[in-house]
Amino acid sequence: MEYLAKKPFVVVFVLTLSFIFLLDFVINIENSIISKGISASLAVILSPRKKKIKTQTEEKIQITWVFLKTPIYLN
Repeated sequence: MEYLAKKPFVVVFVLTLSFIFLLDFVINIENSIISKGISASLAVILSPRKKKIKTQTEEKIQITWVFLKTPIYLN
């Protein structure tokens, strides 16, 4: 999970491709612009968020995600 926390663009890419596949082939949305727009917006909403947290000793990066209960801290 820490690998995905360090590289959130991988998560956005995989989510976008999976939503495009779901909307195009399973639900059969004809208009490609609408299906790709919906896919990209859902991927951005579900992707991990980065925040810089200032502690007493140093500045850490906190990553929160919809699917995790506790945040991940990176140095």
